[in-house]
Amino acid sequence: MPVVITPASDADVPFIVALLERCTLPVAGWRDHVKTTLVARDGLAIVGSIALEAYGESALLRSAAVEVGSRGRGLGSALTKAVLDLARSRGIRSIYLLTETAGGFFPRFGFQRITREEVPEAVKQSVEFTSACPATALVMKLILDGDPPPTPDPRSRLNLRSP
Repeated sequence: MPVVITPASDADVPFIVALLERCTLPVAGWRDHVKTTLVARDGLAIVGSIALEAYGESALLRSAAVEVGSRGRGLGSALTKAVLDLARSRGIRSIYLLTETAGGFFPRFGFQRITREEVPEAVKQSVEFTSACPATALVMKLILDGDPPPTPDPRSRLNLRSP
């Protein structure tokens, strides 16, 4: 059965929280953004997540997680592409993120390193910026130009479909 990426529902919350905790990602502040969270489902199991916190035309990308046993199949790339599409559909023009471990992953989608001072005040007021992530976390930015993000690696063995 192929992995399917869908919007998260309220019923998914405990499973997403458990996934984020297993991946040692912050949960603080995330529950307020369930409506802009996407999940990857492998059958009945949630094996990945990614979320947006929208602040006008800017957004914070957060909670990008993939179960250890599902890594290496292109799922992180598929989730990222899907959340960038969601951002475009909502009129988001710039996306920011904080990471301690994925600084090498996000540049393939056009994200570039920036300083915290370059982040809009509204985004800097998010729980992730104010308390959930350490001040040493890498900050990255992507300007959306309306074009879709690069296609994930064609060597991926993942067969994704949308509902």
